[in-house]
Amino acid sequence: MTTPQAPFNVLIVEDEALLAMDLEAMIEDCGHRVVADAMSLADVHALAGMAAPDIAFVDLHLADGSNGLDVCAWIRANWDGTAIVFVTANPDEIPSDFGGAHGVIPKPFSRHGLASAMRFIGEGISDPPPKSGQPASFIASPRIRELWAA
Repeated sequence: MTTPQAPFNVLIVEDEALLAMDLEAMIEDCGHRVVADAMSLADVHALAGMAAPDIAFVDLHLADGSNGLDVCAWIRANWDGTAIVFVTANPDEIPSDFGGAHGVIPKPFSRHGLASAMRFIGEGISDPPPKSGQPASFIASPRIRELWAA
């Protein structure tokens, strides 16, 4: 029997409201808390005073012409302990170093795929390396693959 993970505080950065709402419902179904959402880099800047989330799910193409890579850089500079996961239909647009993110969940994904990815990521950030195998729904960055190699 596995020990359940403590709930994580999650930030969603997604400019399509329906997708953000669906992602929020899936995250909460996994037992975690969505503490904030944003549609652009400017929205993320407005969250500067809040406590760092444990995980940030970030789309690549955002409102107002901003992009997820800039959001990732801002999070790295301001919330160093936050695990960043791109959630995008365009994983081929992510640079080879993943811009410092932990990995990507390609769209479209299923509830089961997101749950498996969240479990794996949660294990990796709580007590590395993850105990479960990397799910097909999550592509780890080269840095994280090396860091979490068993």
